Formats: sequence, C-alpha cells, structure tokens
Amino acid sequence: MKNELRQIIKDTAHFEVSMDSISDDDDLYEAGLSSLNTIQLMLAIERHFNIEIPDQMLNRHLFQSLNSLADAVTTLQCGVSSV
Repeated sequence: MKNELRQIIKDTAHFEVSMDSISDDDDLYEAGLSSLNTIQLMLAIERHFNIEIPDQMLNRHLFQSLNSLADAVTTLQCGVSSV
C-alpha cells in the first residue's frame, strides 16, 4: 500500500524533491505539500482505494507523512473510522 501511496503522492503533489528521497515518517508539508495539493491528494487516494475520508479525519496530521496516510487508509478499508 505504501508504494501505491508513494505513486499517488508523486503524481499529485509534484514535489521538487524525489519521492524516493522521502522516508515514510518525513513531513510531507516540509517536502512541499501545499493546501491545494492536499485536496488533490485526498481525492486521488479516495478514488484509488475506493474509500471516503470522513470530515473528522481531515486535518493536517492525516497528510503529515506517508505513515499517517497509510494508517488512515488501512483504518478506512477495515471499516473502522477513528479520529
């Protein structure tokens, strides 16, 4: 799943640094994630994984790192919504 998320981020966020140089815990905002990219990323993740991210999960922490995104996708795919 993390490889799929990496590809989605690469296709959506257009960072100036390579996604290959970003670790699973690196701050995506520090890597260049903008508010517009965040919206595009959310929509791309929802489409790709056939999930809907609930409003209560939409915050800066969700998009902070590859790990936080993977945790959220896993949670939503299991049908368990957490804040």
